[in-house]
Amino acid sequence: MREIVLDTETTGLDPEAGHRIIEIAAIELVNHLPTGRTFHHFVNPEREVHAEAQAIHGIKTQDLVDKPVFASIVAELLEFLSDAKLVIHNAEFDVKFLNRELKELGFPAIPLARAIDTVQMARLKFPGAPASLDALCQRFGIDNAHRTLHGALLDAELLSEVYLELIGGRQAAMVLEATVETSTIIVSAPAAARQRAPRPIIVHEPTAEELAAHTALLAKLKNPLWLS
Repeated sequence: MREIVLDTETTGLDPEAGHRIIEIAAIELVNHLPTGRTFHHFVNPEREVHAEAQAIHGIKTQDLVDKPVFASIVAELLEFLSDAKLVIHNAEFDVKFLNRELKELGFPAIPLARAIDTVQMARLKFPGAPASLDALCQRFGIDNAHRTLHGALLDAELLSEVYLELIGGRQAAMVLEATVETSTIIVSAPAAARQRAPRPIIVHEPTAEELAAHTALLAKLKNPLWLS
């Protein structure tokens, strides 16, 4: 099963107000585990980075002037995403920005239903508890000390670990190993038993007292089958 953990950084909070993607990162998972394949680009938004957004991710307008525009990376991005499910923290935000960029270039929108929203997963699993990426890293003991600012690639890497915990991936792996070990024992034991030498048959003759007791019991029965 192939999934893509995805994160973006943007010039602001609202794509409808003209804000755009400035960084995008995606990490490939197969059977919930990272394969090592990643997609990562900074993007020239062709507009100013909003001050409030810059305070979150630290990316300045001048940092992006020599970076490719979204149109030049979209083909590579769509090829990497293919038809995989997208694992996103607060999926509606990132999908809206992606769809704004795709619409501008004439590409079909990504359905929100294609996304696995880890914020919703966390709220269902831990009702009333904080569901931010930092809070979930702390809950699961994932080291995020180096996350002083948001960054698409770093956040995607952390989210891949959080996602594994949310679905019980590490526990599932241990159960699987135990199952394999147990099944090996179950399969191998009869095979070993078939290789042993057969035990001799031991015939136990009844004693005189046992025969007398049996005869006395039959005498109490009406038409015992054993005497027919």
